[in-house]
Amino acid sequence: MASPSPLSSILALFSLSLLLLSSASFQPPSPSASPAGSGSPPPQEPHQATLLGAILANLGFQELAMAVPTLISSASAAAQSGPVTVFAPSDDSIRSCAACSPAALLREHLVPGLFSKIHLSNLAFGTKLETASPGRCLTVTSTASRPGSNYSSPIAFKIFVDGVEVTRPDLFNDGRIVIHGLQGFVSPLSPLSCRQDYIPYPKSYFPPEIASHRPGSAIVQLMLRDAMVRLRSEGYSILALAMRIKYAELAGLQNMTVFALDDSAIFAGGHAYVTNVRFHVVPNRLLMHADLLRLPAGTTFPTLVHGQHLVVTHSGSADTAAVGPSGSALRINYVPIKAPDAVYNSKIVVHGIFLPFPHLYLADLAAATWSAAAPPEDGIFEAAAPMRAAVGGRGACGALGAAAGCSEMVSSVAPAISAFVDLEDEGL
Repeated sequence: MASPSPLSSILALFSLSLLLLSSASFQPPSPSASPAGSGSPPPQEPHQATLLGAILANLGFQELAMAVPTLISSASAAAQSGPVTVFAPSDDSIRSCAACSPAALLREHLVPGLFSKIHLSNLAFGTKLETASPGRCLTVTSTASRPGSNYSSPIAFKIFVDGVEVTRPDLFNDGRIVIHGLQGFVSPLSPLSCRQDYIPYPKSYFPPEIASHRPGSAIVQLMLRDAMVRLRSEGYSILALAMRIKYAELAGLQNMTVFALDDSAIFAGGHAYVTNVRFHVVPNRLLMHADLLRLPAGTTFPTLVHGQHLVVTHSGSADTAAVGPSGSALRINYVPIKAPDAVYNSKIVVHGIFLPFPHLYLADLAAATWSAAAPPEDGIFEAAAPMRAAVGGRGACGALGAAAGCSEMVSSVAPAISAFVDLEDEGL
């Protein structure tokens, strides 16, 4: 048998090489490869906001978890990229705030950056953290960093965010998301929250100048903060400042009724109000304008100044000829109401007045006499015949005058009465 020629051997090797190359170029695609021309995007990591929602739900913060989709729709940069820290109020805290929106609270409690418990504990007292809500900041305080503190026990050390305690720090921390649990009353952040002089003190801590006073309920403190913010926007900035100065005393009340001059009235000559604010506060009674209209002439109210009272000198049901600017005949210490229910919430109501209240010493005398006989539980004395006689007419002292120093009362009230006679004559 003849052996193959060298040429035919070379051709066979060349054919075998072509066959091997062809089979390699037509290998089936791997399962992980996308089909050509299918248009399907490559798989991506889950959206950070989606991860945040799942984490919050798993930790028990259902109200915040349901609000997470609003972060995606609002294109919040803090929620979509970069590390974030969430100070998460409990579901009960959110539900207890009727004025709170979970979506707004989530933005106001989401801070760009990682702030673990260690980082928070090293921040200076009153440090401001900008949130995902423009123009809103959280204020960090702690028991260890407050002035004059001497806490050495880890049990005594507490961290507060905008006055609410961080009760469950570092619930979650994966290097991209940190979540701390809060427990306490929450409220929408103030427009002033980024100012360095705005510090919402924790419910269990008061600065040294008011530490000796017993703090009131958390709800009253919350309502005080709410009222002070709204008073500034309504033109009562001086009263808001006075309420902050008297915060400890006011926070110890159950509720209150405040009669106030607006800023323009104070600058126009009502300077006496600034040093006599406490005489214009009725403690532990929430008297809306409708309540005041139902009171008879001669009804007296206690004030924060011990032994000094306000009195209804003209009832709201008096004759229509005496109707004042507020649409009623109501006068308290001969002064009509300028802006009824100017600012109010569940614990505080503020009524605007034209001038500071003059002192009616007969009202104090009558209140002291009745108090010695049968003090009322709420401190408010309903009208009696002697007091009706004392305040029955403009400037008239009535039957009590001769025995109680009528001239003193008339001289103190006359300027205010004269001013309002002029106002009413001009139709104001």
